[in-house]
Amino acid sequence: MKTRASVGVLVIMFVLLLVMTISSYVCASFSPLQPHRDDSLLRRNLLANGLADTPPMGWNSWNHFSCGIDENMIKETADALVSTGLAKLGYKYVNIDDCWAEIARDTKGNLVPKKSTFPSGIKALADYVHGKGLKLGIYSDAGYLTCSKTMPGSLGYEETDAKTFASWGIDYLKYDNCNNDGSKPTVRYPVMTRALMKAGRPIFFSLCEWGDLHPALWGAKVGNSWRTTNDIADTWESMVSRADMNEYYAEYARPGGWNDPDMLEVGNGGMNKSEYIVHFSIWAVSKKCNKRDHGNHWETEVIAVNQDRLGVQAKKVRMEGDLEIWAGPLSNYRVVLVLLNRGPSRNPITAHWDDIGIPPNSVVKARDLWEHKTLKERFAGNLTAYVDSHSCKMYVLKPIA
Repeated sequence: MKTRASVGVLVIMFVLLLVMTISSYVCASFSPLQPHRDDSLLRRNLLANGLADTPPMGWNSWNHFSCGIDENMIKETADALVSTGLAKLGYKYVNIDDCWAEIARDTKGNLVPKKSTFPSGIKALADYVHGKGLKLGIYSDAGYLTCSKTMPGSLGYEETDAKTFASWGIDYLKYDNCNNDGSKPTVRYPVMTRALMKAGRPIFFSLCEWGDLHPALWGAKVGNSWRTTNDIADTWESMVSRADMNEYYAEYARPGGWNDPDMLEVGNGGMNKSEYIVHFSIWAVSKKCNKRDHGNHWETEVIAVNQDRLGVQAKKVRMEGDLEIWAGPLSNYRVVLVLLNRGPSRNPITAHWDDIGIPPNSVVKARDLWEHKTLKERFAGNLTAYVDSHSCKMYVLKPIA
């Protein structure tokens, strides 16, 4: 059993389960002043559960605790989300990952919470979490066993399990892809989609099939988010490679259905502070970074980008070796800009208006989200900043003339 202190530390580290949707998709020819898609047409293709107008925010047990979970930890995490103020920032989901159930179902075929770690049952835990104004998530697998092989998967039991989750008050289902029958995810995952739609409770459906069969191409009709990558590790190379893979599918993300490059590793210790800032920035503008010694003010501004109602994923609009420019439109004619230095030394990076979707003659004011200040200089045509190795600068740009 983990201590209250360890759970508190984890929560303060903001280990999010957020879905990666940088809040913006941009290309050189796109102006944020002009619509580029028919949302009414797209919405007819979305899973019709009314959830996920913006990417979900919360906590997931796996990356830090793996199978070492119990009901007290989940309660303490819910308590900490509220007491630290994170719940007010939008961190609403408390998600139980693998290893929560007994290896055998009961005589009626129902999943059974593990008596040694969840003796009160999942419904009582959901009631506790809901009493804090939060939402409870749970985990299953589109196979015969989950990835840990310590509990059953839902293959063949989709309707039974969906009804069970709904009866317990579950709000979010992460659905993994291990130990299956060899059939394609496009065959197995929609079975759970239909089961959830008949279960009588809206449940966010997270497709965790690791980008196996390009789920961005079909996930909007099946779930509310879809993993575009394999599992992330707490290293620089793992993080930036998943950012690259996720970015490829940027134009498929939209309100109701989001790309997912896996959870944030921020604070787990494998990267340095600057690298975690890059991690959080790219996940936010791709839609997930944190700096533990900052107050909530910076967190609020970066989260606002992640949760922007326009809901369009940003892209890399220019690359010059290790120097990258990520950008995308936000609501109210604004643009989010990340200048990323993946190289070994400090370098200047210049973003030109025609690359990031701002009309070429515009005068722009820039808000530095990590420094929490509006720059005094007004920019015309481009913006240049020096960026340290494995670091980034993150701005919101607003044309003013």
